[in-house]
Amino acid sequence: MLNPPLTYESLAEIERRRLLKQPLFGLGRLLATPAALELLTTAQHHPARLLQRHQCGDWGPELGMSDKAANDQALITGARLLSVFRIADVRVYLLTEAVDEDTQRRECTHTLLASEY
Repeated sequence: MLNPPLTYESLAEIERRRLLKQPLFGLGRLLATPAALELLTTAQHHPARLLQRHQCGDWGPELGMSDKAANDQALITGARLLSVFRIADVRVYLLTEAVDEDTQRRECTHTLLASEY
């Protein structure tokens, strides 16, 4: 599979990749707080499942429509991306940093609890 582009020209291009369940962006270095890892372990929910959903543009049912639209725009502009999922009745955030102007990539993705944001 080809690496995803750094940014996109149009929403139609994003939607096409989303429908094909192709990654929309690079995650960079993966970071997680101890509390988030403990929650995911206790709930028997592998972090890779959330990361895959996030990377393929499934921003999670906990995120509002305007925030989902902002994420799609961020794929065009290179801004930060946010997904929100509920695991064991706790909101888990996935944040992928904006494209760094110097390195021309997204440096990292954080997994943390809403209370840690």
